[in-house]
Amino acid sequence: MIIVAPGVTEADTRSTRPVSLLDIYPTLLDLCGISPTEELEGVSLRPLLTDPDAEWEHAAVTTHGRNNHAVRTDRWRYIRYSDGTEELYDHSNDPHEWYNLADEPEHAQTKERLASRLPAVNVPQASDGSQ
Repeated sequence: MIIVAPGVTEADTRSTRPVSLLDIYPTLLDLCGISPTEELEGVSLRPLLTDPDAEWEHAAVTTHGRNNHAVRTDRWRYIRYSDGTEELYDHSNDPHEWYNLADEPEHAQTKERLASRLPAVNVPQASDGSQ
């Protein structure tokens, strides 16, 4: 994602923190000085725009179809599929996601912590009109 905000960002800076498209609207509100509503799921990226290395405790959550979600932090990617199967990758040791750690007992707390960030509400699957 590329964001340039005049008077906020500096040229040739880059952040490696995980963010998502849900963060764009809260960021725009923040840059315009408008208070966000409580319904927004994203967070303002302004702290990263002013300091790309700022502490960032937020995770990026992505969804692909009903009940298929992934949570990405600086270190971890946790995926839970609609059938209940899971994947867990430690990007500090496995940046290409070759080793699924989801079934390893020593990572149970990590899975639980990341799973707590999954969406609580899932809308029904949209029909493609072919039925």
